[in-house]
Amino acid sequence: MYGDKIQIFIAMFIYVSVVIGIGVYYAKRANESSDNYLIGGRSLGPWVVAMGAEASDMSGWLLMGLPGVAYFYGLSDAVWTAIGLAAGTYLNWLFVAKRLRKYSHVAGDAITIPDFFSNRFKEDKKVLATISALFILIFFTVYASSTFVTVGKLFSTLFDIKYAYMMIIGALFVVAYTFIGGFLAESASDFMQGVVMFIALGAVLITGISAAGGVSAIIENAKAIPGFFDFFGIASPTMVNGAQAVEAGKPLFGEAGTYGLLTIISTLSWGLGYFGMPQVLLKFMAIKKSSDLKLSRRIATVWVLISLTAAVAIGLIGRALYPTELLTQGAAENIFIVMSTNFFFPLFAGIVMAGILAATISSSDSYLLIAAASFSKSIYQGIMKKEATDKQVLTASRVTLVAIAIIAMIIALDENSVIFKVVSFAWAGFGATFGPAMLFSLFWKRVTRSGAIAGMVAGGGMVFIWKLILKPMGGVFGIYELFPAFVISCIAILVVSLLSKEPSKEIQDEFNSVNAAEV
Repeated sequence: MYGDKIQIFIAMFIYVSVVIGIGVYYAKRANESSDNYLIGGRSLGPWVVAMGAEASDMSGWLLMGLPGVAYFYGLSDAVWTAIGLAAGTYLNWLFVAKRLRKYSHVAGDAITIPDFFSNRFKEDKKVLATISALFILIFFTVYASSTFVTVGKLFSTLFDIKYAYMMIIGALFVVAYTFIGGFLAESASDFMQGVVMFIALGAVLITGISAAGGVSAIIENAKAIPGFFDFFGIASPTMVNGAQAVEAGKPLFGEAGTYGLLTIISTLSWGLGYFGMPQVLLKFMAIKKSSDLKLSRRIATVWVLISLTAAVAIGLIGRALYPTELLTQGAAENIFIVMSTNFFFPLFAGIVMAGILAATISSSDSYLLIAAASFSKSIYQGIMKKEATDKQVLTASRVTLVAIAIIAMIIALDENSVIFKVVSFAWAGFGATFGPAMLFSLFWKRVTRSGAIAGMVAGGGMVFIWKLILKPMGGVFGIYELFPAFVISCIAILVVSLLSKEPSKEIQDEFNSVNAAEV
């Protein structure tokens, strides 16, 4: 067993070395300017943008969180979430990508999301930029903590070493290479990580189907569990002292729960989050030519459809193969690791495990970099030190990156954190805070700065209110907080914009000029 772990370690060490090499390779270009460090000088090609956007978006929850939900509760919760995400991915690429690429260039060549909002409304006082940056700092710190939880669970499960130590080591590695290489390193490694994630999912899926006796055997096993293979029902594990009860070698389930229209709307609403995801939106802004986005959309859509389908299927296969292996929802998120280590010889298992590491790295580097960029450009240079040089902005970005990572590591010290739940809260935060504001800013000429501010505050605030106060009441309030917060944000933008003074002629003329821009 010790030799097996050494082989897994060697495979993952090689992977980590390649990622570090990418960071070192891009270090010189990253240090040339804050533009290169924060957005890569808008030089990315369509394949890098497509794979980078999806890899940084999906994160470790694709290989751990989503299969874990399918393993523990069955098909419905996981598949409706996947459908919402697939639809949101496609619509975001179809409607938002090209116009944002052009508009961010026309509006003062903005290189961060707060910059874009501020420039879009010609702010003198950077109120909108500051609000945007603060929400990004809050939610990306939570997001980064979820990726650190993922890497901690991965290494502690593989090597039987204390979770906290493994989480901190993994976090330090991510911080080190992001600190050195910036956006270019992050984007290049995200492309590679997207490929690794895709291969890892495919390998585990195909081998799992064979090991379980084929698709029909997997479906029969799922149907034998009440609600497990239903689109409109959900499995109810019988819990005793916080873990699923087992009797005669079989996990116990109660009667199937109902999965009604309100719950379906709740899970489908995950797709709304895409319109406000900074790590995806920034990739749109960074592509070299807006005309390349059509190819990127096709690549991204295919990647997402196949990857989400594989992730859900792995959870169902895992329950058929290892019915009593993982008896809590948190433990269920390790099903991908369990299957990989049991299916493959150690060296190849290490390569597959690198898929989880890839997912984690590709997300956490994006979160840290975008949060750091938002602070350094919008708060440090925009408010605290307006005369800051480009080099000082670079330094501020790196200091902020380290500070955010430290806070995220403190949050991630709880090894019982359920990755899916942590991600869902941060996802709702971004979706409701920035999604409506982005859509109105791109497609409605009459939207005003006051309306955008009202929408951000209402959407972001409602995520906290709904999650912490209303949702525990149950009933209709049990819906995923993203949906009501998104709707309330839209209403706030619409009402406040119509009640406030019409945007200036300069702003409206710029809005009209975007489609004709050739960038």
